[in-house]
Amino acid sequence: MRTKIALCLGAALTMISCTVKNDKVEGFRYLVDEFADLKVMRYTIPGWENLSLQQKEYAYHLAEAAKWGRDILWDQNSAGNIALRHALENILENYKGEREGADWDAFVVYAKRVFFSNGVHHHYAEDKFFPECGRPYFEGLLEAVGADKCIAEYVYDTTTGQQRRSNAQKGDIVKLSAVNFYDGVTREEVENYYKSIEVEGDPHPIAYGLNTKVVKQDGKIVELPWKKGGIYDGAISHICEELSKAAEVAENDIQKNALKLLVKYYETGDLHVWDEFNIEWVKDTLGTVDFINGFIEDYNDPLGRKGSWEGYVNIKDAEASRRTEILSKNAQWFESNSPVDPRFRKEKVKGISAKVINAVCLAGDSYPSTPIGINLPNADWIRKEHGSKSVTIANITHAYDYAAQESPKNMLDEFAWDDAEKALVRKYGQWADEVHTDLHECLGHGSGQLLPGVSTTAMGEYASALEEARADLFGLYYTADPKMVELGIMPDMEAYKAEYSSYIRNGLFTQFTRVELGRPNTEAHMQNRKLIAQWCYEKGAKDNVIEKKVRDGKTYFVVNDYEKLRDLFAELLAEIQRIKSEGDYKAGKYLIETYAVHIDPELHKEVRARYEALNLKPYGGFINPEIVPVKRAGKIVDYKVEYPDDFLGQQLEYGRKYRAL
Repeated sequence: MRTKIALCLGAALTMISCTVKNDKVEGFRYLVDEFADLKVMRYTIPGWENLSLQQKEYAYHLAEAAKWGRDILWDQNSAGNIALRHALENILENYKGEREGADWDAFVVYAKRVFFSNGVHHHYAEDKFFPECGRPYFEGLLEAVGADKCIAEYVYDTTTGQQRRSNAQKGDIVKLSAVNFYDGVTREEVENYYKSIEVEGDPHPIAYGLNTKVVKQDGKIVELPWKKGGIYDGAISHICEELSKAAEVAENDIQKNALKLLVKYYETGDLHVWDEFNIEWVKDTLGTVDFINGFIEDYNDPLGRKGSWEGYVNIKDAEASRRTEILSKNAQWFESNSPVDPRFRKEKVKGISAKVINAVCLAGDSYPSTPIGINLPNADWIRKEHGSKSVTIANITHAYDYAAQESPKNMLDEFAWDDAEKALVRKYGQWADEVHTDLHECLGHGSGQLLPGVSTTAMGEYASALEEARADLFGLYYTADPKMVELGIMPDMEAYKAEYSSYIRNGLFTQFTRVELGRPNTEAHMQNRKLIAQWCYEKGAKDNVIEKKVRDGKTYFVVNDYEKLRDLFAELLAEIQRIKSEGDYKAGKYLIETYAVHIDPELHKEVRARYEALNLKPYGGFINPEIVPVKRAGKIVDYKVEYPDDFLGQQLEYGRKYRAL
């Protein structure tokens, strides 16, 4: 489970009791490219120079393993993506014709968008996008480099695969989705198949369907595994090779054992081994270098089963982790005092490990757009019996802020109601937002429990949005708790108000700069924020808890009563926890479809127009640093970090070096 960054305000902050590490590098350019609705940034790796040679080598091989998974995600996102990418690479590297003019410029922007989204569907909104150059011109480029002109049909087709993950209210969402998880099967067939093989009442259920493609062969439903020797063998073989090299230089025996289990899982496709790996991986709380590698999150699957491939390598920020360690040590207090029905609380919280990290390499579903917080593993029973790992990704969050500082205009000045609100956010906003992320990832996702017999897939296509809402509400509720001041995490009882006002403003209004006019709100994290903000706005209307104000033709949303807003957060948290714990699909569906999907068309037009006037880009992603071995006399003596600044250049380099499918 992951936290995606909201629209960045770029507000600076100095804290009293807990200081954000100043990792800004003077003279380093964080914002390096902008196109369409996207901005591309760079991040640095604080602490790299303090690693031992063994730790650097360990991180290097983990990063190589992560990069080798690139093609998997491209193919998962849609079956035609890899052929298209190869054609784009061919044109960009070998086309001998005119490389100037409106059509060529439009083609380059389209290519960048495809690389950014790992395919033809917007990485966040999930709708298919199209080149602004005409089809004849595009076909001419293909012909000039000897590429198949049929690829143009995939690019310009407006009849099929228009959403990566369909959330249509009518029709079969499996057939309507472009993702390459299913072929020749219907939603009903898939759901009946899994219902037939799931073991009812199993206290330790595997993640049925996490690592397979479902097809029909000879009239029967069959799962084809993503494993070595199966689908994606070319990429997975390279991943296993690098993971095995990493195991040889791991920091401790737990890491070595975990990596061996991960390789075994890739070799067998056995989800029981996947669980064994996760249990072992959770045990490693002492190592500095850590990683994610595998089919992890099910956000892209319309049925919430299939894991998109993801890789992540990071190093612990020991100084910044003191905050999350305090939360971990007090996890039982937060669980026991949660405003949910005691039946749905964990009686004993186990093994919550929380830390602040700095990213070293982003890959797969985390590249180039990446979360700012992660909580894994996803299996409820592993979290309950063995614990979980939660991380806040400091250097990514800071890079967003530093890049925003390079822009002359910002969201806060345009959309905050008055100077007092702006001052509040500038004083506390960045810190309060990071604390909210900590609570969301470190404790929120790991809180609560399912009642016996409730399936982990009971929420179906609404599971992701509801789970993100549950974790967000947990964080929002506790951000304002006096316990946070007592623990030294929040400086005073005013700080939380900065997060409350920013969250409501974003959930009701500013996040929709990211959605095309006339389109519904479909992305799980955005649905989560809309659900919370809209529900609280409507339920608190009689007390004017949140007020819609208009000044000079501009709309603002202002929090009038922070204490009552916290009470509303508590009420909604209790309900969503009940829904999850009881497996109440009907109630979960009602919340999402009533509060999370519809966007007021007039407000949508307004927020888009005001945002466009700021000349800002609503979505961001990153270029990876390069880890380069340093040799002397034929022996590796160090691994240095280089910071490329060419987004397209890195994409083409990855295409040459890590092409596996």
